[in-house]
Amino acid sequence: MSEYETPEDRPIYRLLTGKDDRAFCERVSEALEQGWRLYGSPSLSWDTAENCMKAAQAVVWHEADVLK
Repeated sequence: MSEYETPEDRPIYRLLTGKDDRAFCERVSEALEQGWRLYGSPSLSWDTAENCMKAAQAVVWHEADVLK
């Protein structure tokens, strides 16, 4: 059990992934509005199977004391 209370009892670290589109940006924005903070830089990679750019962004709970 974590010492931090996160929304929906999620872990303090999350990796958001998906197609690099408006919906992905909205998911990251929603996480920031809920109290998560960015952790590191985003990552982008071309998905040849789906012929699109995929994105990943790590976020951590704002109260968590994590090192980069």
